[in-house]
Amino acid sequence: MTTPTRVELTGEAADLLRRLAGTHGPLMFHQSGGCCDGSSPMCFAAGEFITSDADVHLQDLVVEGVAEPIPFWMSVSQYEYWKHTHLTVDVVQGRGSGFSLEAPEGVRFLIRSRLMTEPELRAYDLL
Repeated sequence: MTTPTRVELTGEAADLLRRLAGTHGPLMFHQSGGCCDGSSPMCFAAGEFITSDADVHLQDLVVEGVAEPIPFWMSVSQYEYWKHTHLTVDVVQGRGSGFSLEAPEGVRFLIRSRLMTEPELRAYDLL
């Protein structure tokens, strides 16, 4: 059985990531619990945000047309709240207040979440 994804992208998010990667090169996401833009996912040039043992690597996002996978990280404290959820990265109109790369585009990334299904929970040993 294939391990299910923990994080997915909407088509709009994938389009924006293609544009951002074309401008900034390799990218990464970090989802924190409240600084700057609340709990919005922040997109950085790869390596611009330093991760540590205080972060969990959820998944590498593969985006057609982007050369390198985009790692998606989350702070351990946020993960404790969200470990039973499946995340979808979306894009909405409006500028966020953080340092995320999409801010000058007049849009911001947003997380949509749902509880994982029982098979997903089993796959990640969360039952």
